[in-house]
Amino acid sequence: MPADPALAPDDTLPDDSIARERGPLRRCIVTRQTLPKEQMLRFVIGPMREVVPDPGGRLPGRGLWLVAQDDVLRKALKQGAFAKAARGSVGVAGDLHALIVSGLRQRILDFLGFARRSGEAVAGREAVLDWLRHDKVALLIQASDGSPAERSRLVGGRTDGLDFPVLTPLTAAELGGVFGRDRAVHVAISPGRMVSSLQAEAARLAGFAVDRG
Repeated sequence: MPADPALAPDDTLPDDSIARERGPLRRCIVTRQTLPKEQMLRFVIGPMREVVPDPGGRLPGRGLWLVAQDDVLRKALKQGAFAKAARGSVGVAGDLHALIVSGLRQRILDFLGFARRSGEAVAGREAVLDWLRHDKVALLIQASDGSPAERSRLVGGRTDGLDFPVLTPLTAAELGGVFGRDRAVHVAISPGRMVSSLQAEAARLAGFAVDRG
């Protein structure tokens, strides 16, 4: 069975005054905020001195952490923060933002795949309605490109006051692919560790899901 992406190893806190620090917190090389690593994004310097995003926190090397927000990434690039933290020149891919978004979307897909295989997720209107009737839903994920009316009807037209959060991080095609179908507008997640993991990944993705056109 593939490794659970929620079980990513701890890494180091990138800080000029602390050579190595372990624990749940990391410090942003731009804002200097110390936050839970679930709210941040890790980067490493690759073998060719290139900046490599590491959403899963698994790549070898010293971690360089940013608050998971696009404006912080922009400041890092403008200020040369990666080079300063790495103590030397580094290369930055022109599509770094796209690589980050792609990596975070894949993280959500990986978590959903794990939830499906472990029986913690179902897709499709009828299956989700059944779970709703039996109070088995702790998180509802709906397709970002699904019909707003259809998404609303599933929860009785309510947009607040629900007993669970509703997220829209992926398209219907992406959600459907996890469940072996062309499209899926509704996915329900049962209570468990996957709920907090998916919420954290969706929040990180939202921080970078901006129009750069």
